[in-house]
Amino acid sequence: MNILNHSFKTPYDTAPFSQIQNSDYLPAFEDAIAATRAEIDAIVHNNEAPTFENTIAALAFSGMQLDRISNIFFNLQSAETNDEMDAIAREVAPKLAELGNDITLNLELFERIKEIYQQKDSLNLSEEEENLLTKNYKDFVRNGALLSEEDKKTLREIDAELSVLKLQFGEHVLADSNAYQLLITDEAELAGLPEGILEAAKEMAKAEDKEGWLFTLDYPSYIPFVTYAENRERRKEISLAAGKKAFQDNANNNEEIVLKIVRLRFKRAQLLGYASHAHFVLEERMAQTPDQVNAFLEDLLAKGKPAAEREFNELTQFAKELDGIQHLEKWDGSYYSEKLKQQRFNLDDEKLKPYFKLENVLQGAFEIANRLYDLNFKEVQNIDKYHPDVQTFEVSDENGELIAIFYADFFPRKGKRNGAWMTSFKSQYKKDGHNERPHVSIVCNFTKPTASKPSLLTFNEVLTLFHEFGHALHGMLANTQYPTLSGTSVFWDFVELPSQIMENWCYEEEALNLFAKHYETGDAIPMEYVEKIKESAAFMEGMATVRQLSFGLLDMGWHGQDPNGITAVKPFEVEQFKSTVLFPDVEDNAMSPSFSHIFNGGYSSGYYSYKWAEVLDADAFDYFKQNGIFNKEVAKKFKDHILSKGGTVHPMKLYLAFRGQEPSVEPLLKRAGLLD
Repeated sequence: MNILNHSFKTPYDTAPFSQIQNSDYLPAFEDAIAATRAEIDAIVHNNEAPTFENTIAALAFSGMQLDRISNIFFNLQSAETNDEMDAIAREVAPKLAELGNDITLNLELFERIKEIYQQKDSLNLSEEEENLLTKNYKDFVRNGALLSEEDKKTLREIDAELSVLKLQFGEHVLADSNAYQLLITDEAELAGLPEGILEAAKEMAKAEDKEGWLFTLDYPSYIPFVTYAENRERRKEISLAAGKKAFQDNANNNEEIVLKIVRLRFKRAQLLGYASHAHFVLEERMAQTPDQVNAFLEDLLAKGKPAAEREFNELTQFAKELDGIQHLEKWDGSYYSEKLKQQRFNLDDEKLKPYFKLENVLQGAFEIANRLYDLNFKEVQNIDKYHPDVQTFEVSDENGELIAIFYADFFPRKGKRNGAWMTSFKSQYKKDGHNERPHVSIVCNFTKPTASKPSLLTFNEVLTLFHEFGHALHGMLANTQYPTLSGTSVFWDFVELPSQIMENWCYEEEALNLFAKHYETGDAIPMEYVEKIKESAAFMEGMATVRQLSFGLLDMGWHGQDPNGITAVKPFEVEQFKSTVLFPDVEDNAMSPSFSHIFNGGYSSGYYSYKWAEVLDADAFDYFKQNGIFNKEVAKKFKDHILSKGGTVHPMKLYLAFRGQEPSVEPLLKRAGLLD
C-alpha cells in the first residue's frame, strides 16, 4: 500500500515522513496526476450550465492530493535531499509542467470560466469569490488559453524544458557548495576566529575523519570565516570559492543554463503577447511594470549611493590605517566592517551571541506572537519528523483551538540547501463547514550545538529567524475560503511585508528583554548592548542598500529586455552592476550562475520586492511604534487586514485598511540613516 495515496491516519493529518519510501513518490505522483485530470474532466463535462460553484470553486479544490504530495516531496528535496530524490524530481517536473499546461490550455474549461467571468457583475459574489474568479480568468489568459494550437504546443515545450533547467540549476549550485572544503591544519591560520566557530570546525573535521579545522560554504561556516579570520589569503580563498559556485570549468557550470532560462522565459512572454518576461510577471504585482520597478530601484539608488560611497571610502581608509591594505577587495568587506563596528560601537557578535541561545530566541518569537496575536506554541513529540533535528509544535489560540502545526528545522546538513525559507506542507482552507488548519515550516542554517556550547546565534541570525517566523505567521493565521488564495499566496512584492516587519521587534528593548538572556547566567542583555544594537542598526546601511539594489537591477537586466543578444554571462553581469559597483570586480567570480532566487526560486523579475516590502514594513512598524510595539489594537488590524486575508483582496487595499494611508518611503530612509 502506498501511504501517499491514502488519507494520513496521523495526528492532525500531518505528513507521515517515517513511513514514506523514495519508491512511493513516482507512483503516488502518477496516481495523483491521473486523479487531478479526472477532476478537471468532471468540471469540463458537467452538463449543467457553468456556475461559480461547479466550475470556479471546483477548480480551486481540484488537485488537493497532488498538492500534498508535491509539498511533501519538493520541501524535502530542498531540506533533506539525496541523489535518488533529485532523479525523481527531474522525472516528475516535466509531468507536472505538462499537467499545468493541460489545465490552463484546456479550451473547454476556459470557455466555462469565461462565461462566468462575463457575468461576474450580476452574480452577487463576495470579494474573495470575485477575486478568485478574476484570478482564474487572468491565469488562463496569461498562460496561453487564447493561443493557437501550434503556439500552445510551443508553450508546452518551453514549460517542460524550463521545469528541468530550473532543477538542474539548483542541483549544480548545491553540488558545487558541497564539493568545496577548506581544511586548515596550522592553528596560526585561525587567528581572529571565535572559539565557538573553531569548535564547530573541529567537530566538522572530526566527523569526516580529518585532522584540523574544516570550513565549508554553508553560511554558519562561511560567514564567520570571512568576518573574523585575520588571514587574508585564506579569506580570499574561501571567498573566491563561494563566488565560483556553478561558474567554473566542471559539470556543474550554470552559464549555459542561465542563458537558456532567460531566452526561454523571453520567448514564452513574447508568445503570450508581452514585451518581456518582466512585463509578464509584473502585471500581477503591486509594482505593475518594469518601468515602475526600475524607477523605484533608481530612486533608492540615488538616495543610497552617496552614503554607500562615503562608507566604502571610510572602510578603505580604516583598512589602510589598521593593516596597510592599499585596495579593499570583496573578501575584505565583512572583515573590516566588523572591525570598524567593534571600534565604533564596542560591540561585536561574539559579545552578543551568549545572549542569543537559539531556544531562547525561538521562545521569544513565540512570546511576541502571543502578545500580538494571542497564539500559544506547545512542542509535541507525537508528530512525525523528516529528520531528528526538526522540532514540531501545536499552535493554538486563546481558546485552545488549533491554529496550525509548526515545524522548525534549524541546522545545516549535506542534503539541505543553503539559506533560510518558510514553506508549508498543507494549506489552510474552508470546506464542508470545516476550517482546515495549515502545516507550516521554517528552514534555516544555524550553527549546531557543540559538545560544550548550545547553538548561539549572531544578531543577523536572530533577524533571519524572526524574518522566516513572520512568513510562518502569514501562513499560520490564514483564514480564507480557498487554498489557492490562502496564506502567502499573495502578490510577490507584498509577501515580504509580514516577514520583514517581524525583524523590527529585534531592535526594541521591550522585546529583547523577553528572550535575550545569557545562556549560562540567565542575566538579561545589558542595556548598553541594546542601545548599541539600535545605534548600529544603520551601520554600513548605504553599502547594504546598494548591494541589495544591485541584485534587483541584475534581475531586471536579465528579464526586462530581449536577452537573445547576450552571449556571455559575466560581461553582461558586469554591465548591469556598473551603477552599483564599489569593490573591484573578481574576474573568475559571477553571481548569476548561483543566483538561485531568480533562476531556481520564484523571484524572477521580483528581487526588487525585498526593498519594496521594506518601504511597507518600515511604514507599518512606524504605526506600531506610535501606538506601542505590543499594542493589541494595531496588532488586531495587522492580523485581520494583512495576515489572515491571503490573496483575497488587492494588497494595496489591504494595506490601506490596516494603515489608513498609503505607505511612505520616509520611515525606511530614516531607519536606514539615508535622510540628509
